[in-house]
Amino acid sequence: MLFKTTGTRSGSLKTLRSLMMAATLLTAFSGIASAQSANSLVIARNMDINSLDPHRTFCDTCQIYDSAVYEGLLSLDKDNKVVPVLAESYAANGDQTEFTFKINPKAVFSDGSRVEAKDVKWSWERLKNVKGSPSFLADTIASIETPDEATVVVKTRAPNSEFFNVVASPYFGIVNSDVATTEAKAENGADAAEKDNAEAWFLAHSAGSGPFVLSAYEPNSELRLKRNEKYWREAPKVDEVIFRQVKDAVAQAQMLENGTADIAMQIDPETAKTFRNKDIKVDSIHSYNFIYLALSPGAKSNAVPLTADIREAISIAIDRESLLDFMLGDKGQLIGTAIPIGFPGGTGHKIPEYNPEKAKELLAKAGHPNGFTLEAVYPNLNVYGVDFTQMMQKIQQDLSQINVKVELQPVPFASWREKANGDGIPMTAVYYAPDFFGTSQYVDAFGLAKGSLWAKRAGEARDPSFVKTEIPQIMADALRAPLDEADKVWFKAGEAMAASNVIIPMLSPDVILAYNNRVNGVRYSACCNLPLQELSVSR
Repeated sequence: MLFKTTGTRSGSLKTLRSLMMAATLLTAFSGIASAQSANSLVIARNMDINSLDPHRTFCDTCQIYDSAVYEGLLSLDKDNKVVPVLAESYAANGDQTEFTFKINPKAVFSDGSRVEAKDVKWSWERLKNVKGSPSFLADTIASIETPDEATVVVKTRAPNSEFFNVVASPYFGIVNSDVATTEAKAENGADAAEKDNAEAWFLAHSAGSGPFVLSAYEPNSELRLKRNEKYWREAPKVDEVIFRQVKDAVAQAQMLENGTADIAMQIDPETAKTFRNKDIKVDSIHSYNFIYLALSPGAKSNAVPLTADIREAISIAIDRESLLDFMLGDKGQLIGTAIPIGFPGGTGHKIPEYNPEKAKELLAKAGHPNGFTLEAVYPNLNVYGVDFTQMMQKIQQDLSQINVKVELQPVPFASWREKANGDGIPMTAVYYAPDFFGTSQYVDAFGLAKGSLWAKRAGEARDPSFVKTEIPQIMADALRAPLDEADKVWFKAGEAMAASNVIIPMLSPDVILAYNNRVNGVRYSACCNLPLQELSVSR
């Protein structure tokens, strides 16, 4: 998911990239000796895998793996509409608190045994109880009933019109409970967090119903999937998918150039310009990922109080259009609130106008006509083609025009997290990618309700003035409304979030997918990143 480069976005960087590509074209990766079938597909990727246990996985690569190996009851189509997979039908009651699923009688696991209601109940209870990284997604579940082998009835703790979208997340994949309990000794009870020791088993085995099964995994090297010979729907069109660990964009691009990879998934805009092979196709697709600034009124080290006027001044003193052009060119877009464009309530928000003169007036009104010093601690990352230090240097220059002196402190991500969750950081930058196609996750994280993630990080205990007391009711209203009516309510939440200027979205980088033109079916998915079952290779 992450890769780092050094240098600047100047002509010298472009030259360096080209030289690196040319110098390594005939040598790098030529020694790969791993056998692969004639009908295999190789993906170059910086794999961010934290686990292969489907109830502990939580990463971009994990979403690809889970959706390919552990099918869920539902998924998303190309238009981000919920569609049935293992489910034959699904319905909700009028209150959006009870959800009924009927399992397709044709559905079978990779060992040929039927997918039954007990497997769904077991899987979702384990997801909730094992307390892995994605477990919070199941917290809304109050109970799961299985009146017969093909029926699952879920009751939620409160109305949740997004529940079907949550279920479409790869983290809700269904595991063969008989295999998992007998072979992996997996647990799903309330004490699973303490008793379950199945994670090691899942590193070498899989037990799902997807089009692929796990073949082999070598950390920091490669992940291999092979065709599920007992797949119950249309058979996958490739025999094998091999993910190769490749950290940086230049190396991924080189593999495409010399034919040792079919797809590269983390190419940045500058590297995308260096391809010389006419057989390589590059797709730039608007993504749902974004990078944002955060201001913390309650941070311990604030030199001055970060009042509403000061936060607005900082926001409008940043030349967003110039920042977009500098960092991404035409390979990204600006967003006006912390909800992605294309998500419910995320479209139509105004981008704050660049207005340094008004910003100076706001600073004077707040009692700081001569400006002040602002500490900016941020993770030293390059995410989605955006180098955080370069971005923060550009923002530093913009804010210097209103006499706000920004002191930049790049730190390792772990150090950043500790400080953000501790004494707080006056100004920072970080990124967010969706866990499912739904807006509640953004309002949860960025809505600034009392006790929420960013309310705590922004220092509500020391300065509660920015807390949004209206957000919990807006959230409840949106989750109670049918999806086709909820968009307006989510938009209202987005407006409230934007007005606070605590969370200040900056850039939404495009996803750049580079691949050999022999590969068909490559697309970016809001739930699954890259649906492997849709891929084929023309030989």
